[in-house]
Amino acid sequence: MHGDTRDQSTPVAETLDAAVAESTGRMDSDTRTDPAMPSPRVSGAVRTGSSESHPPAAQPPTEQPSAAAPQPGAEEDRAAAPRRRTTTRRTTATASAATPKAGTGAGTAPRRTTAARTTAKTAAAKAPDAPARKPAAKSAAKPSSKTAARKTESDTVIGRIPVLDVSPLVDAGRRPAKAVAGETFLVTATVFREGHDAVNANVVLRDPRGRSGPLTPMRELAEGTDRWGAHVTPTAPGRWSYLVEAWSDPIATWRKTASIKLPAGIDTALVLEEGARLLEQAAAGVPKKEGRAHVLAAADSLRDPGLPPLSRLAAALAPEVLELLARYPLRELLSASRPLPLQVDRERALFGSWYEFFPRSEGAVVDPSGVEPPRSGTLRTAAERLPAVAAMGFDVVYLPPVHPIGRAFRKGPDNTLTAGPHDVGSPWAIGSPEGGHDSVHPDLGTIEDFDHFVTEARALHLEVALDFALQCSPDHPWVNKHPEWFNHRADGTIAYAENPPKKYQDIYPVNFDQDMDGIVKETVRLLRFWMSHGVRIFRVDNPHTKPVVFWETVLADIARTDPDVVFLAEAFTRPAMLHTLAKIGFHQSYTYFTWRNTKPELTEYLTELTGDAAAYMRPNFFANTPDILHEYLQHGGRAAFAIRAVLAATLSPSYGVYAGYELYENEPAHPGSEEYLHSEKYELRPRDWNRTDTLAPLLTVLNRLRRRHPALQQLRDLRFHPTDNDQVLAYSKTATTPEGLTDQVITVVNLDPHHVQEATVTLALPGHDMAGPLVVHDELTGAVYTWGRHNYVRLDPSAEPAHLLTVRRNPA
Repeated sequence: MHGDTRDQSTPVAETLDAAVAESTGRMDSDTRTDPAMPSPRVSGAVRTGSSESHPPAAQPPTEQPSAAAPQPGAEEDRAAAPRRRTTTRRTTATASAATPKAGTGAGTAPRRTTAARTTAKTAAAKAPDAPARKPAAKSAAKPSSKTAARKTESDTVIGRIPVLDVSPLVDAGRRPAKAVAGETFLVTATVFREGHDAVNANVVLRDPRGRSGPLTPMRELAEGTDRWGAHVTPTAPGRWSYLVEAWSDPIATWRKTASIKLPAGIDTALVLEEGARLLEQAAAGVPKKEGRAHVLAAADSLRDPGLPPLSRLAAALAPEVLELLARYPLRELLSASRPLPLQVDRERALFGSWYEFFPRSEGAVVDPSGVEPPRSGTLRTAAERLPAVAAMGFDVVYLPPVHPIGRAFRKGPDNTLTAGPHDVGSPWAIGSPEGGHDSVHPDLGTIEDFDHFVTEARALHLEVALDFALQCSPDHPWVNKHPEWFNHRADGTIAYAENPPKKYQDIYPVNFDQDMDGIVKETVRLLRFWMSHGVRIFRVDNPHTKPVVFWETVLADIARTDPDVVFLAEAFTRPAMLHTLAKIGFHQSYTYFTWRNTKPELTEYLTELTGDAAAYMRPNFFANTPDILHEYLQHGGRAAFAIRAVLAATLSPSYGVYAGYELYENEPAHPGSEEYLHSEKYELRPRDWNRTDTLAPLLTVLNRLRRRHPALQQLRDLRFHPTDNDQVLAYSKTATTPEGLTDQVITVVNLDPHHVQEATVTLALPGHDMAGPLVVHDELTGAVYTWGRHNYVRLDPSAEPAHLLTVRRNPA
């Protein structure tokens, strides 16, 4: 009956080993939610009457160690679910694995505790006539005190299969993790169980309507660590959620047992019969049209006495059977983590190329002799600059404040304390008798001229970002209307802004502690005013000098009705404030990139930004700003501008430059200063845009590549590669295109703007074993190279400061 297994053991054993490896650690997939996709069934469920309940896994239970224990987030989960036998599902986590009844080919109901049997009877009695449940949002809005108590208690409970340390996790789940539509990110968790039986896990991603997509299989990230992970991809903006389900995998356990016992001839008949029953049990969850017959045929083969044992086993390991059981796994002792919130924003919250310029300088006329008074540019003349900005491939044009500027204590050129009669002052000293934050400076035009600027920008596929600076000049209408909004000194005067030893006599900071509600209301009104005129992006000036709770309140109010509005925090401040502002609602943040110039600095900082922080904070790498001209640009010559542009555009999905960068403007106010000489913050600065010796061609190439390559639009996919020269930095980014293709970009940069540097780059790319060569195309020069694991590079900063390589293919 057993036949001669020795002649067949070697080839079948190889097949068996591969199947066992696959079943105990399946590779994850970048899964986009599709409610039409199938859901696996749950085994080990408590029977109600004579039939076994197999609830759809797309509506997962929460973590539940016993039938009587509460479960985290249960109210939200049940409210979002369709009508079903919820109690039956929850007892799944407490049931033991089903034990087959001899000779029947079907498993008996698992053994239950008294509490489980009682709960199951209650569910069977009530579930058929249960009323339709309310949407999750309504249920979560006003939880009862009892519900809140149950949630708090259940947060301390471990499920039958422990699911621990789910990541990403922001502030213990009190705040949402972040992504943008189409962005793929990794979900991880620690999953394990007692004994030697196999476990498995998946991620459940729920859209804003509470609908679950197909389960995304997880894999153990490193053997023996119990740390599992899978990549998921939300597809549309809104408030999503995600959780991790874990279960005992009886089929994987059986395969491992069979791999040991069958080749040794141990319990052969019993092992084959147990496998047949498990396959029959699993087949019940496979739709007929999807191939249930394949699974049942494999079960029949396991019982076929006319075949040798290992041949019978081979039928159960056929590729089509393995694929079906991967899509419709048999899941026992199902446990789940609590759902975690995920805020999904539009793409611009993560990806975009920014260009900043002062509209008053565009079209301005300045007499070098000073005989004639200067004439400011207008929003109309500034609009004439937009086609050139669009031609360079930028996505966002960012304007400093366009409001009236105060005259009291107005600053002169280069921040001098005495202003002449024709000095224009700083745009950040907002407010005059002509108006405040909701007015346009008369020299720039009218609100209709602003609308024209926005319309012209949209026609060129440019978004307009407007600076929002919550401060005012001594001439601002608020000073008389709301004196309680300011700090008063002992002599009765209003305190101006100071950062000793610096003094800003032309700016009054706001005091939020006398009338926080009033300031919130006015701030929201101002933001909505500019939103009504087409602004959907705000660059917020110095948010770290205002209370965090103020911003949390304001941003929540805007997001409630206009979730597409993006806020960039100009938070050059300490890490705690920087990270907290990101968590409470700011979509992007300025960073310390300007001051990270060496290989160790860049590697360490980017590793931080693309690690855990990427779950809530998105960087925007400005290569320069009107406030910051770093010494690297001051002393590095034109090569330094090219190097920093390449780094900013390829390391971060969002980056920006301030006008004049393409003209290599690098003269400081004085040695050791980061301020520009003849700073545009205090005077008009018309430029000669007809020059041909500019960086515009490089910026155009970089922006074109960023739009063409999804890899450069991502933050979390950065990988550094070793080089044997600290002046040469190498890194790569990888992404999957909407068509399912792999997009990879390799960047190698000479960080030394003065000297030629040579190095060997050691390459290790995801998806390539590097055993053979790769064909790579240099997008900056057009050259084509054949690369392998070790690659020699020579970079001359005056001619070729970087390689920007796209991976084409493996040569035949």
